[in-house]
Amino acid sequence: MTDKVVESALQAVSDIHDGATVLVSGFSGAGVPEALITALLQHGPRDLTLVHNNAGNANLGVARLLAAGLVRKVICSFPRSWESHVFEALYRERKVELECVPQGTLAERLRAGGSGLGAIFTPAGYGTELAEGKETRMIDGRGYVLEKALSGDFALVKAHRADRWGNLQYRMTARNFGPVMCMAARTTIVEVDDVMPLGMLDPESVITSAAFVQRVVNLRKESA
Repeated sequence: MTDKVVESALQAVSDIHDGATVLVSGFSGAGVPEALITALLQHGPRDLTLVHNNAGNANLGVARLLAAGLVRKVICSFPRSWESHVFEALYRERKVELECVPQGTLAERLRAGGSGLGAIFTPAGYGTELAEGKETRMIDGRGYVLEKALSGDFALVKAHRADRWGNLQYRMTARNFGPVMCMAARTTIVEVDDVMPLGMLDPESVITSAAFVQRVVNLRKESA
């Protein structure tokens, strides 16, 4: 009987290793898996490559991983967002690397990684410093940049509901990068507000199939 619900968030992240590439869902505060981030802090792997929409806000979300010295490199679209002082200080001191990627390109590189594609061609960044050292091509008179697909060893994702198989529903804008990150990771770990009995999730509202999810953490159980 398939049951992907694990006992705790700490158990769920216990095999995330030093040097891993970790995809973390969320856009500002929406859809950030705070419980899994807390568990990752407790577990304490180092030299992580972190893929996220931004580089953290104040002392929340992924900024906590940066402040703890667990991150070697950040791949994101908005390194300087609201109250990104933790990242900015580390970057000035050359204690963290940065790969800045346009947001649409970030999403499509993840989608390509989850779809088994090697790369995409995008017009974003063509003719700018972001294209330096990359293959470019003219297609129908328009310039494009070759961007390699992006995947991760692990994805930490926040969803609204799941069943024990790992089918996922999201809540409004908290959906953001969750679906493509689930596809692009070798191991996907999801925290959810509640786990529903099989058959209680409307199939038409299931956004991420259980095929892309390996572990589910029930926040209702975690807070009990």
